Amino acid sequence: MVEDADLLAERIWRRHNPREQIIRYGVMLVTLMLVVWAVRDIDIFWPWVWDAPNQISSLGARMWPPDPSRLGEIVAAMIETVHIATLATMLTVFIALPVSYIAAQNTTPNRACLWLGRFILVSSRSVNTIIWALLFVAIFGPGVLAGILAIMFRSIGFIGKLMGEAIEEIDRRPVEAMEATGASKAKVIAYAVVPQVMPAFFAIVILRWDINIRESTVLGLVGAGGIGVILQGSIDTFAWQTVATILIAIIVLVLIGEAITGLLRRKAL
Repeated sequence: MVEDADLLAERIWRRHNPREQIIRYGVMLVTLMLVVWAVRDIDIFWPWVWDAPNQISSLGARMWPPDPSRLGEIVAAMIETVHIATLATMLTVFIALPVSYIAAQNTTPNRACLWLGRFILVSSRSVNTIIWALLFVAIFGPGVLAGILAIMFRSIGFIGKLMGEAIEEIDRRPVEAMEATGASKAKVIAYAVVPQVMPAFFAIVILRWDINIRESTVLGLVGAGGIGVILQGSIDTFAWQTVATILIAIIVLVLIGEAITGLLRRKAL
């Protein structure tokens, strides 16, 4: 019986062997040390952190009840925000599609075009929308145009990257069949590539439009138009009840956009 018990103990299954357990514990220890080191180097004024609950309670009391006196102006700004997102998304398509074509390994004309396309995509994604907005506000001045260009330049990398990946995943057999018949490059793209990526294209564009609506709500904070202009002005003048109304309007807009994009994505896919 004793020998059977010892044999059973030896056969107990363990997910990790001793070497793997040591490695796991070592990684956890190093991660903990990095977190402690990072928190130590961050300049945090801890009395403000401990007082944050009181400040949140005070701010909430000043925001309630929301002030609807500027509701007409807020609705007009929200419509402008939707226009910024929609126009920027439409303009992005005309630039992102050619870039995605040259950035895909199976459709790029040559190696130089491949790296050019990928450089454009990486450059677009590397710069945040707010940074693009600051640049275009400095160039074109405050207004809707700066917001549209900021959203557009940020969206090129997103749509181009995902469309490039969709192009790389197409079935090569229709392409090769058309090339074997002597079809032109334009016809190969139109009849062998485009039909395969159309569902992905609609899904990606709809998703990016939803994201652009969310991003457009904060562009006004740097003078690029939209609801953010009123939001920044209300914060600067301590009109917290108006701020509450604007925040509610933004949440409603995002929920409506989410519902519309969900419906469109189901139709597209």
